[in-house]
Amino acid sequence: MRLFLSCSELGFGHVSRIIRLGKRLVKKGHKLFFFSGGNAYKLLKREFENVYPCTPIVWYENSYGVISSASVLNILFPLPQYSYKISGLKLKDPSSLETVRRYYDMRKHMRKVRPDLIIGDGDILALRLARRWRIPSVYITNVIRPSFRFPTLLTPGERFTEIYVKKCTKIIVPDNPTYTICEYNLGNIDKMGIKDKVEFVGSFFDMTLHKGLEKHIFAPISGPWGTRAKLARILIPILSSLATPSIVSLGNLNSKSATKLGNCQIYGWLARKQRNQFMENAKIIIFSGSHGTCFEVLKHRKPSICIPTQPEQMGNTRKMQDLKCSIYVANPKQLKSAIIEIEENKEAYKRNVEKLSEYSSKFNGLQRAVAIIEGVKI
Repeated sequence: MRLFLSCSELGFGHVSRIIRLGKRLVKKGHKLFFFSGGNAYKLLKREFENVYPCTPIVWYENSYGVISSASVLNILFPLPQYSYKISGLKLKDPSSLETVRRYYDMRKHMRKVRPDLIIGDGDILALRLARRWRIPSVYITNVIRPSFRFPTLLTPGERFTEIYVKKCTKIIVPDNPTYTICEYNLGNIDKMGIKDKVEFVGSFFDMTLHKGLEKHIFAPISGPWGTRAKLARILIPILSSLATPSIVSLGNLNSKSATKLGNCQIYGWLARKQRNQFMENAKIIIFSGSHGTCFEVLKHRKPSICIPTQPEQMGNTRKMQDLKCSIYVANPKQLKSAIIEIEENKEAYKRNVEKLSEYSSKFNGLQRAVAIIEGVKI
């Protein structure tokens, strides 16, 4: 089949899933064409041929993270925003304009690509494209109708996007059918009328356990630049003051920097193998609550602390805490207390994580996702 794959560039979770899926589909002999923007586009270019750039759609954010009220205002109006790339202010285009540009960036390739199937990971515009061109579509997502601390100002936009979700051919949720990590971000799929389209396939990660040591605290930072800046500002002062060794990855794709502050080793960017080794040998993992990293933490069977910066991450974090595998924190004081709490009750947290990891390892999400894609009638 000729497959058109598009993914959101908000963070690295969407593109990491698409890369894993893409490699499996290439091995199966399919012809793939990829579309994304920002760092996601750069990562795809490293792995595949036929990768095309399109306009990224981004939240309004500053060094304190995503600003929900400004993001709503920015739907229609341009707003001044600090750019770390130029070290100064720039005017951020309205996200509605970014949306239109992205749609036409992808649409102009349709006649050349002539896809049999369109696959979107977190990219609603791929579904709109599929509907307009009457092409079957598969949507990969862990977010449909968030219910935990989702800003009411964004609800109308959420309901609008559901129009396209409901029209797609199949919806793949890369999560467990029971003990679902993204449960609070999906909503009631039965009431939405999409239950028959949705399949929980399991994580796209290989969940095979490779036992490591417990040498340090590891904090992999990811997400847009404002989110990363916020997390670094919370994490580094605390971790650098601890007697326990710690490692922080700042998640800056273009950085090769490495420095040490107190007992904390700080890297600008980690290659996948190095990141995996640091996670494998961690005693505690601190992260934002992103969906993909939740399963990485479970794979390595590590107690964790989550500092969410977006509504989706808050929902994942709440579920991980409800399952007694993680602690939800919002500020430096709570972070200090959470580290002490896990150190004092380490065995209890490890038992809970091991139980959830064993259940998660029963599923081969990638294998099932490929079977669903190949089973779509074209």
